Amino acid sequence: MYMKKYVSMIIILLAACSVQGKDLRELQQAFVDLKFGMFIHFNIPTFTNHDWPDPDASPAIFNPARLDCDQWAMAAKSAKMRYGCLTAKHHSGFCIWDTQSTDYNVMQSPLARDVVREYADAFRRAGLRVMLYYSILDTHHRLRPGYINRNHIELVKTQITELLSGYGPIDALIIDGWDAPWSRISYEEIPFEEIYLLVKKLQPECLLMDLNAAKYPPEMLFYTDIKSYEQGAGQHISKESNRLPALSCLPIQKNWFWKTTFPSDTLKNPRALVKDNLEPFNRAHCNFILNVAPNRDGLIDANALAALKEIGRLWNDNLPPQALPDFDPPIISANIAKRQPVRSSWSDDMMIMDFGNDDNFRTSWESNPEVSEPWFEIDFPVYQTFNALTVYDSRQCIRRYSILYERNNNWIPIVSNAENDRKVKLHRFDAVRGGKVRILIHQSTRPPAIAEVGLYNEWRE
Repeated sequence: MYMKKYVSMIIILLAACSVQGKDLRELQQAFVDLKFGMFIHFNIPTFTNHDWPDPDASPAIFNPARLDCDQWAMAAKSAKMRYGCLTAKHHSGFCIWDTQSTDYNVMQSPLARDVVREYADAFRRAGLRVMLYYSILDTHHRLRPGYINRNHIELVKTQITELLSGYGPIDALIIDGWDAPWSRISYEEIPFEEIYLLVKKLQPECLLMDLNAAKYPPEMLFYTDIKSYEQGAGQHISKESNRLPALSCLPIQKNWFWKTTFPSDTLKNPRALVKDNLEPFNRAHCNFILNVAPNRDGLIDANALAALKEIGRLWNDNLPPQALPDFDPPIISANIAKRQPVRSSWSDDMMIMDFGNDDNFRTSWESNPEVSEPWFEIDFPVYQTFNALTVYDSRQCIRRYSILYERNNNWIPIVSNAENDRKVKLHRFDAVRGGKVRILIHQSTRPPAIAEVGLYNEWRE
């Protein structure tokens, strides 16, 4: 009975992201098959020599007098790249498209031209796919921790609607600034599910990627369609064991945005980029996106052009597409178990139950070895509705377990005697409503440790 429910839920989730015969998995496979693309960090930071400029820097400084997006596209083609991704808005909130949402935009600058449109048109003319980067964090509009209100949510929705309504098909929207230690904007403050469903409504074939999703376990997709790894932030994919559609990003220069020293700086070695990144990533279901920062004229420097051409010469793109293994559809809903009251059987010393839902996958509740049948419990102050559960088995030792919920002082099974040796144990089921959820562990190869328990009330058609 449980497996029948599980399969039906998977079908529902996939159908929710399908259009014209393409479901989410097909889109993920198509993204991985693109293999290689150009990240283009070009925005008001280009003109300040800082990746994080003054959030009130005047639009008057944005003046790329020789802007040529066709040059960018030809440079990408020379490296055998297949797509581009432009920073439509970075953390300081300056929009480089003709937006109606704010006057802090390119049309108020000396350029007074829609850079997103020129980029999208140029890359399509060159036969390249078009993606966009968008920052949730926005220091100019005070969209930051402690200040977020419903108007900020509407600003995000309005700007994403503009980007996905006026510039043709967008293959992917890469979002930054969510759930990162430097941004501290949670998936609840700017509701991920609400934004995700808006993106799918506007362009069902557009993938949504959270650039900070590497915080979550590499065995499953949480809050993203594609698992993203920013190498400069210490996020590195396993080239040997990855089984998810993935993206790894790196700048060819020293920084993401252009600096005055870039024309004479040493760039990353083209051979190393091919042999240590592009080729092994492609064998591991991972797309490689290499950032190339245009200068203040709106052009790519000569040294970067030469490096891209050398990458194209060195990369022998003869690896056939690698079929993705089986994996579950992503979790996109808020975790209603996060930091809720918890109880458990006897813990091992200080590794008490509070570590099991603290939103930190590096800490765990650990069962005392003396306990023969450990249990872990979420106790909600008021009844909650939920239809999905995840357990991160940090020691990958739990083999057999049951899941129950409490309603009117009765314990009702959701899953009985499940056998599962996966590190992330996911269960999707018909919605239930109750005050407590208990994980009862019947068998484990070691004293179990649970890093995170997640409960979700997922949107389903």
